[in-house]
Amino acid sequence: MYNVNASGTARNAEKAMTTLARWRAAQNNEGIRKEQERRPYLASECRDLRKAEKWRMQIIREIAKKVAQIQNAGLGEFRIRDLNDEINKLLREKRHWEAQIKELGGPDYSRVGPRMLDHEGREVPGNRGYKYFGAAKELPGVRELFEQEPPPPPRKTRAELMKDIDADYYGYMDDDDGILIPLEQKAEQEAREKCVNEWVAHEKEPEVEIETTAQKLIPSQQDIQEALLVRKKKELLEKYGLD
Repeated sequence: MYNVNASGTARNAEKAMTTLARWRAAQNNEGIRKEQERRPYLASECRDLRKAEKWRMQIIREIAKKVAQIQNAGLGEFRIRDLNDEINKLLREKRHWEAQIKELGGPDYSRVGPRMLDHEGREVPGNRGYKYFGAAKELPGVRELFEQEPPPPPRKTRAELMKDIDADYYGYMDDDDGILIPLEQKAEQEAREKCVNEWVAHEKEPEVEIETTAQKLIPSQQDIQEALLVRKKKELLEKYGLD
Protein backbone atom coordinates (compact mmCIF):
# COMPACT_ATOMS: atom_id res chain seq x y z
CA MET A 1 0.00 0.00 0.00
CA TYR A 2 2.84 2.31 0.86
CA ASN A 3 4.52 1.69 -2.46
CA VAL A 4 1.35 2.47 -4.41
CA ASN A 5 0.96 5.85 -2.71
CA ALA A 6 4.58 6.67 -3.28
CA SER A 7 4.30 5.73 -6.92
CA GLY A 8 1.15 7.85 -7.33
CA THR A 9 2.80 10.81 -5.67
CA ALA A 10 5.76 10.51 -8.01
CA ARG A 11 3.48 10.41 -11.03
CA ASN A 12 1.59 13.49 -9.81
CA ALA A 13 4.85 15.33 -9.27
CA GLU A 14 5.99 14.31 -12.71
CA LYS A 15 2.75 15.58 -14.25
CA ALA A 16 3.08 18.84 -12.37
CA MET A 17 6.63 19.30 -13.62
CA THR A 18 5.50 18.50 -17.15
CA THR A 19 2.67 21.04 -16.93
CA LEU A 20 5.05 23.66 -15.51
CA ALA A 21 7.53 22.97 -18.27
CA ARG A 22 4.80 23.36 -20.90
CA TRP A 23 3.61 26.59 -19.35
CA ARG A 24 7.14 27.99 -19.32
CA ALA A 25 7.68 26.92 -22.90
CA ALA A 26 4.40 28.58 -23.90
CA GLN A 27 5.46 31.78 -22.14
CA ASN A 28 8.81 31.71 -23.88
CA ASN A 29 7.17 31.17 -27.25
CA GLU A 30 4.73 33.99 -26.57
CA GLY A 31 7.60 36.26 -25.65
CA ILE A 32 9.47 35.33 -28.81
CA ARG A 33 6.35 35.86 -30.89
CA LYS A 34 5.76 39.30 -29.37
CA GLU A 35 9.42 40.16 -29.91
CA GLN A 36 9.15 39.16 -33.55
CA GLU A 37 5.93 41.16 -34.03
CA ARG A 38 7.24 44.36 -32.47
CA ARG A 39 6.22 47.43 -34.49
CA PRO A 40 9.01 48.52 -36.84
CA TYR A 41 10.75 51.75 -35.93
CA LEU A 42 10.40 53.04 -39.50
CA ALA A 43 7.13 52.66 -41.36
CA SER A 44 9.02 52.52 -44.65
CA GLU A 45 10.52 49.17 -43.59
CA CYS A 46 7.10 47.48 -43.75
CA ARG A 47 6.14 46.22 -47.21
CA ASP A 48 2.99 44.34 -46.13
CA LEU A 49 -0.21 46.37 -46.41
CA ARG A 50 -2.09 44.15 -43.92
CA LYS A 51 0.61 44.56 -41.29
CA ALA A 52 0.85 48.31 -41.95
CA GLU A 53 -2.89 48.59 -41.25
CA LYS A 54 -2.40 46.55 -38.06
CA TRP A 55 0.39 48.84 -36.79
CA ARG A 56 -1.72 51.90 -37.56
CA MET A 57 -4.60 50.52 -35.50
CA GLN A 58 -2.19 49.68 -32.69
CA ILE A 59 -0.98 53.31 -32.65
CA ILE A 60 -4.57 54.57 -32.64
CA ARG A 61 -5.33 52.43 -29.56
CA GLU A 62 -2.25 53.80 -27.81
CA ILE A 63 -3.31 57.36 -28.64
CA ALA A 64 -6.83 56.74 -27.32
CA LYS A 65 -5.43 55.32 -24.09
CA LYS A 66 -3.16 58.29 -23.47
CA VAL A 67 -5.87 60.81 -24.42
CA ALA A 68 -8.10 59.21 -21.77
CA GLN A 69 -5.30 59.50 -19.20
CA ILE A 70 -4.51 63.14 -19.93
CA GLN A 71 -8.07 64.19 -19.04
CA ASN A 72 -7.10 63.84 -15.36
CA ALA A 73 -5.87 67.26 -14.23
CA GLY A 74 -4.64 65.74 -10.97
CA LEU A 75 -1.71 64.07 -12.70
CA GLY A 76 0.41 67.18 -12.26
CA GLU A 77 1.91 69.56 -14.78
CA PHE A 78 5.03 67.53 -15.60
CA ARG A 79 3.14 64.27 -16.21
CA ILE A 80 0.54 66.08 -18.30
CA ARG A 81 3.24 67.66 -20.45
CA ASP A 82 4.94 64.29 -20.91
CA LEU A 83 1.66 62.66 -21.89
CA ASN A 84 0.91 65.43 -24.38
CA ASP A 85 4.37 65.02 -25.93
CA GLU A 86 3.85 61.25 -26.18
CA ILE A 87 0.49 61.74 -27.90
CA ASN A 88 1.98 64.14 -30.45
CA LYS A 89 4.82 61.71 -31.09
CA LEU A 90 2.31 58.92 -31.72
CA LEU A 91 0.35 61.21 -34.05
CA ARG A 92 3.48 61.81 -36.12
CA GLU A 93 4.15 58.08 -36.22
CA LYS A 94 0.55 57.45 -37.29
CA ARG A 95 0.97 59.88 -40.21
CA HIS A 96 4.09 58.01 -41.30
CA TRP A 97 2.20 54.72 -41.31
CA GLU A 98 -0.69 56.26 -43.20
CA ALA A 99 1.74 57.54 -45.83
CA GLN A 100 3.23 54.05 -46.10
CA ILE A 101 -0.24 52.50 -46.40
CA LYS A 102 -0.99 54.85 -49.28
CA GLU A 103 2.37 53.93 -50.84
CA LEU A 104 1.43 50.23 -50.62
CA GLY A 105 -1.87 50.83 -52.42
CA GLY A 106 -4.11 51.28 -49.39
CA PRO A 107 -6.56 54.11 -48.62
CA ASP A 108 -5.45 57.72 -48.26
CA TYR A 109 -6.28 58.38 -44.61
CA SER A 110 -5.15 62.00 -44.88
CA ARG A 111 -8.27 62.62 -47.00
CA VAL A 112 -10.81 60.10 -45.74
CA GLY A 113 -9.74 59.96 -42.08
CA PRO A 114 -11.71 61.83 -39.39
CA ARG A 115 -10.53 65.06 -37.82
CA MET A 116 -8.81 64.98 -34.44
CA LEU A 117 -11.54 65.80 -31.88
CA ASP A 118 -11.42 66.10 -28.10
CA HIS A 119 -13.77 64.37 -25.65
CA GLU A 120 -16.30 67.19 -26.12
CA GLY A 121 -16.41 66.76 -29.89
CA ARG A 122 -14.44 69.93 -30.66
CA GLU A 123 -11.41 69.99 -32.92
CA VAL A 124 -8.20 69.70 -30.92
CA PRO A 125 -6.42 73.07 -30.78
CA GLY A 126 -2.80 73.29 -31.78
CA ASN A 127 0.05 75.56 -32.76
CA ARG A 128 2.23 74.82 -35.81
CA GLY A 129 1.19 71.18 -35.90
CA TYR A 130 1.57 70.53 -32.16
CA LYS A 131 -1.76 69.56 -30.53
CA TYR A 132 -2.92 70.01 -26.93
CA PHE A 133 -5.21 67.45 -25.32
CA GLY A 134 -7.32 67.33 -22.17
CA ALA A 135 -5.72 68.99 -19.16
CA ALA A 136 -2.79 70.15 -21.31
CA LYS A 137 -5.02 72.91 -22.69
CA GLU A 138 -5.23 74.41 -19.19
CA LEU A 139 -1.47 74.43 -18.49
CA PRO A 140 0.26 77.76 -17.75
CA GLY A 141 1.06 79.52 -20.99
CA VAL A 142 -1.07 77.27 -23.18
CA ARG A 143 -4.40 79.03 -22.64
CA GLU A 144 -2.75 82.43 -23.22
CA LEU A 145 -1.19 81.09 -26.41
CA PHE A 146 -4.55 80.45 -28.01
CA GLU A 147 -6.23 83.52 -26.55
CA GLN A 148 -3.64 85.76 -28.25
CA GLU A 149 -3.84 83.95 -31.57
CA PRO A 150 -5.95 86.14 -33.91
CA PRO A 151 -8.75 84.46 -35.79
CA PRO A 152 -8.04 83.90 -39.47
CA PRO A 153 -9.59 86.50 -41.78
CA PRO A 154 -12.73 85.36 -43.58
CA ARG A 155 -12.02 84.20 -47.09
CA LYS A 156 -14.02 85.83 -49.88
CA THR A 157 -15.47 83.88 -52.75
CA ARG A 158 -14.51 84.62 -56.34
CA ALA A 159 -17.88 86.29 -56.93
CA GLU A 160 -17.33 88.61 -53.95
CA LEU A 161 -13.87 89.54 -55.21
CA MET A 162 -15.21 90.34 -58.68
CA LYS A 163 -17.67 92.83 -57.20
CA ASP A 164 -14.79 95.15 -56.24
CA ILE A 165 -13.26 95.13 -59.75
CA ASP A 166 -14.46 98.01 -61.94
CA ALA A 167 -13.04 100.73 -64.19
CA ASP A 168 -11.65 102.55 -61.16
CA TYR A 169 -9.72 99.37 -60.19
CA TYR A 170 -7.83 99.50 -63.51
CA GLY A 171 -7.17 103.27 -63.24
CA TYR A 172 -9.55 104.35 -66.00
CA MET A 173 -11.29 106.93 -63.78
CA ASP A 174 -8.23 108.64 -62.31
CA ASP A 175 -8.89 111.78 -64.39
CA ASP A 176 -12.40 112.21 -62.97
CA ASP A 177 -11.31 113.27 -59.51
CA GLY A 178 -10.60 116.90 -60.56
CA ILE A 179 -7.07 116.80 -59.12
CA LEU A 180 -4.84 115.09 -61.65
CA ILE A 181 -5.74 117.16 -64.75
CA PRO A 182 -4.93 120.63 -63.20
CA LEU A 183 -1.62 119.27 -61.93
CA GLU A 184 -0.74 117.91 -65.38
CA GLN A 185 -1.67 121.24 -67.03
CA LYS A 186 0.50 123.17 -64.59
CA ALA A 187 3.46 120.87 -65.12
CA GLU A 188 3.03 121.06 -68.89
CA GLN A 189 2.93 124.90 -68.83
CA GLU A 190 6.07 125.07 -66.70
CA ALA A 191 7.87 122.69 -69.04
CA ARG A 192 6.91 124.82 -72.07
CA GLU A 193 8.09 128.06 -70.43
CA LYS A 194 11.38 126.45 -69.52
CA CYS A 195 11.95 125.28 -73.09
CA VAL A 196 11.11 128.75 -74.48
CA ASN A 197 13.47 130.51 -72.06
CA GLU A 198 16.30 128.16 -72.91
CA TRP A 199 15.74 128.70 -76.65
CA VAL A 200 15.69 132.49 -76.29
CA ALA A 201 18.84 132.46 -74.20
CA HIS A 202 20.59 130.29 -76.76
CA GLU A 203 19.61 132.60 -79.65
CA LYS A 204 21.10 135.65 -77.86
CA GLU A 205 24.52 134.04 -77.43
CA PRO A 206 27.25 135.31 -79.89
CA GLU A 207 28.67 132.98 -82.50
CA VAL A 208 31.58 130.96 -81.28
CA GLU A 209 34.90 131.89 -82.90
CA ILE A 210 38.16 130.04 -82.83
CA GLU A 211 39.67 132.78 -80.68
CA THR A 212 36.87 132.68 -78.14
CA THR A 213 37.54 129.08 -77.32
CA ALA A 214 40.94 129.92 -76.00
CA GLN A 215 39.39 132.35 -73.55
CA LYS A 216 37.32 129.66 -71.89
CA LEU A 217 38.90 127.71 -69.11
CA ILE A 218 37.61 124.27 -70.19
CA PRO A 219 35.78 124.31 -73.57
CA SER A 220 33.04 121.77 -74.04
CA GLN A 221 32.93 119.26 -76.88
CA GLN A 222 30.11 121.25 -78.46
CA ASP A 223 32.18 124.45 -78.38
CA ILE A 224 35.05 122.71 -80.13
CA GLN A 225 32.84 121.26 -82.83
CA GLU A 226 31.20 124.65 -83.52
CA ALA A 227 34.60 126.34 -83.68
CA LEU A 228 35.92 123.79 -86.14
CA LEU A 229 32.82 124.21 -88.29
CA VAL A 230 33.26 128.02 -88.39
CA ARG A 231 36.94 127.66 -89.29
CA LYS A 232 36.19 125.19 -92.07
CA LYS A 233 33.55 127.50 -93.48
CA LYS A 234 35.93 130.44 -93.40
CA GLU A 235 38.65 128.48 -95.21
CA LEU A 236 36.24 127.49 -97.94
CA LEU A 237 35.09 131.09 -98.43
CA GLU A 238 38.69 132.31 -98.70
CA LYS A 239 39.57 129.47 -101.11
CA TYR A 240 36.85 130.40 -103.56
CA GLY A 241 37.07 134.16 -103.01
CA LEU A 242 33.59 134.52 -101.62
CA ASP A 243 32.42 137.06 -99.06
